[in-house]
Amino acid sequence: MKIFPSSFLHFLCTPAFYFVTSLILMPVTVAQAQSLLSSDDRAEIHNLYAQYNLMLDAGDSQSWADTFIEDGSFNTFVGREALIAFADGFATANPNTRHWNSSIRITPTADGAAGTAYLMLWKVSTQPAEVVLTGIYTDELVKTSKGWRFKARLIEVDQPANP
Repeated sequence: MKIFPSSFLHFLCTPAFYFVTSLILMPVTVAQAQSLLSSDDRAEIHNLYAQYNLMLDAGDSQSWADTFIEDGSFNTFVGREALIAFADGFATANPNTRHWNSSIRITPTADGAAGTAYLMLWKVSTQPAEVVLTGIYTDELVKTSKGWRFKARLIEVDQPANP
């Protein structure tokens, strides 16, 4: 006596069966589905990180502030005018610097994305160039009608080791 037809038993051994059961056993909520990031989103966010670095290093405070939403924040600087004032002051106090990010990690959130990246700030007016500081950025990112932007960006500067 056959309980299951042979075609059904064959189906149990296929990748399709495992795919279907994973959908049933691990359902995705609407919020999770909406928070998934496409490859285009990830590429745009990586370009945002580059734009942030390039504009700050070039002293273009307006374009640097454009990487944030209107009421975005960088550490204690909140809102477009405060961001521009910070960038102007940074360019004056730190000419010839280059921001270098690595280990960029982007994860989806219900509101957009969270990001982290290592930072190395180089002073390039000396030979050889020297590292001025290192740290870690922690970011909140949101997708706007103008593309991905920083909502909040914090930097935790690494402290030198005690000799």
